[in-house]
Amino acid sequence: MNKDTQIKKSMKPAQKLSMQRKEILSLPPDRALDYILDAPNPSAIVHSFPEEDLYFLVNDIGLEDSLPLLSLASGKQWEYMLDVEVWEKDRIKIGSVTKWLDLLFQAAPDRFIQWFLNKKLEFVEFYLFKNIQVIIREHDQDPSDLGEDFFTLDDTFYIRFADYPFEEESEGESQKIRDNFLENFIRRLAAYDLITYHNVLLESSSVIPGELEEEDYRLRNVRLAEKGFLPFDEAISIYQPLRHQDIDGHGKRYVPVASEPNEYLPVPVYTAGMLQEHNLFTDALQTIGAEGVLLQIQAEFAGLANQIIAADQKNIRNRDELRNVVKKACGYISIGLERLTGANKTLNANQSAALIQKYILSHIFKVGYTLTVELKWKAEKWRSKSWFAKNGLPLSFWDEEWIGMLGGLLVKKPLFYDNYKTTPYLYREFSSVKDIKDAEKVLNEIIAFDDLLSLMAIKFEAAGKTTITYKNFILTLWARHYLGLSEELAPLTLDEFKTFSDDLLIRPEKSQKDMQQKTSKSIKESFLKWVSEKTGLNPYEITQRLGQTLENLFNAIESEYGSVAKKDLDSKYIHLFLVKRN
Repeated sequence: MNKDTQIKKSMKPAQKLSMQRKEILSLPPDRALDYILDAPNPSAIVHSFPEEDLYFLVNDIGLEDSLPLLSLASGKQWEYMLDVEVWEKDRIKIGSVTKWLDLLFQAAPDRFIQWFLNKKLEFVEFYLFKNIQVIIREHDQDPSDLGEDFFTLDDTFYIRFADYPFEEESEGESQKIRDNFLENFIRRLAAYDLITYHNVLLESSSVIPGELEEEDYRLRNVRLAEKGFLPFDEAISIYQPLRHQDIDGHGKRYVPVASEPNEYLPVPVYTAGMLQEHNLFTDALQTIGAEGVLLQIQAEFAGLANQIIAADQKNIRNRDELRNVVKKACGYISIGLERLTGANKTLNANQSAALIQKYILSHIFKVGYTLTVELKWKAEKWRSKSWFAKNGLPLSFWDEEWIGMLGGLLVKKPLFYDNYKTTPYLYREFSSVKDIKDAEKVLNEIIAFDDLLSLMAIKFEAAGKTTITYKNFILTLWARHYLGLSEELAPLTLDEFKTFSDDLLIRPEKSQKDMQQKTSKSIKESFLKWVSEKTGLNPYEITQRLGQTLENLFNAIESEYGSVAKKDLDSKYIHLFLVKRN
C-alpha cells in the first residue's frame, strides 16, 4: 500500500466525523445531545470535537443536562473547560473549581479519580489545601481531643471542611455543594486506593499555594495560547495600530498546496458557523473554492476570535456572546479590506478573497481597527485644546445628537453610536467604513462649531442647574442681541421669548391654519449676520463650514415650536433657548 492510499484511507473516518460535527452544531442543543448519544460511536464523535466547540455545545445544552456528554469527553477536553472557567486573571476562583470538579465527578467518578491523579494532581491538591484541614491522630490520642467537625475513614487521618470561603463571597447553598462534593470525592478516593488517599491528603497539607498557583497559571496560559487565548498583555496586541501601507512588512499568509491532507482536521467550526451576515469578509469566503485554504482561514479566524476574547477579558459561554465577538472580528476585517483597496474604490467579493488569501486575518483586522483609533486620537487631541473644555463645560454641552457619537469615540476602545437603529444596543462596534465616515462627519461638525464659538470671545458663568447645550447657548445669545438685551448668557423671560417668537416663526394664514409655522429667510439671514459680526468670518465661510448644521438648528426650532400657539408657550417645555421658569 503506497503512501497516498494510506492517507486516503486514514482520512475517511476523519471526513465522516467532520460531517457529523457540522450536522450536530447545526441542530438545536437538545437534538444535538440526542444525536450524539444515539450514534453508534458517541465517544469518537465527542473526542473529535475541538475543545472550544465542545465547551460551547455543553453550555448551550446546559451543564446539568450535559453530564452524559462530559462523561464521554477526553481528559484534554475536561482540562480546557477548567482552564477557561476557573481563572479570574491570574487567580483561581475556588467557587468555580468546586462547580466544575463536581460536574466532572458526577459525570464519571472513577475516571475522574484516575484523571486527576495522572493529569491534575497538584491542581486538586491546591484545591484541597484551600478547603480541608487534615490531622493525623497519634496512636494514643483520643479523637475527641481533635475538636469538633472532624471525620475519618480509617481512624488515622481526620478531616474537617474549612470555613467557606477563604477568598470568595458565597451563599450557604454553595457551601453545601462544596461539602457534598468533597465528601463524595474523598470517600471515592479512599475506596480507589487507601495509600494514594493518604499521600494526597499529606501532600495537600504541605503545598506552597503561591508557587503552585503561579506555575499552574503559567501552564494554563501555554495551553490556551495554542488556541489564540494569549495572556492579556500579549492578546492586547490585536489592537496595536497598523497602517494599511505597512501591512506588507508584517508577513503574508502561507497557503498550503492542494495535496496537503488537512481538510478534515478538527478545526473549531462554532465560530465559523456564525459567519452568516453579509459583509465583505463573509462574501469573500463564499468565493474561495479550495477547501484547504478555506479550512486554514477558518482556523485562523477562530484563533483571532479567541485573541479578541482574551484581550477584552470576557468570559464567553454561549452562542449569543460568541456571536458578538464574531461580528466584531468580521466588522474590522471588512473595514480593513476596504482600506487596503485605497480611498474611493469599490471592492468586490473576488478582490476581498484575494486579499484574505494574501494577508493574515489579524493584520487585516488591525488595519481596520486603526481607522477607528485614528478617529479616537483626533477626538482626544481636539478635546484637549477645545473651547468647550477650556470653559469647563461637560460633554452634555454637545446635546444628545452629538454627545452619543463623541462619547463613543472617547471611550478606551472606540464604539459606534448606533442609538438602537440596527441593534438593541445604544453602542456597537464599527462594522464598515461608512460607520467611520458617519462618526467622522459628526466629529468634524462638532470641531467646526467649537471653533466658531472660540472666535466669539464670549465670557459666561454656568447658569445654575440649567442644562446648557450648544443649541440653547448660541440661540439664547442671538435672541438677546436681537431683542437689544445685554449680550451675556442669561435666560430670557417668557414674555421676552414670546416677543422674539413673533419674528422667529411665520404664522400661517387663516386659510392655512393647519400648516406648521416656519422660520423666515430674513430671520436666518439675521442670525448669519450676527454670527459673522461676532466671529469676524464672512457669511460664505460660515455657510461652508457649518451650513447644514445651522440649517438643522432652524429645523429643530420649527419642529419644537412650529405647531405651538404663542399663548401656549410654556418655559418648562422650551429647551432650545434658555428661558426663566415661571
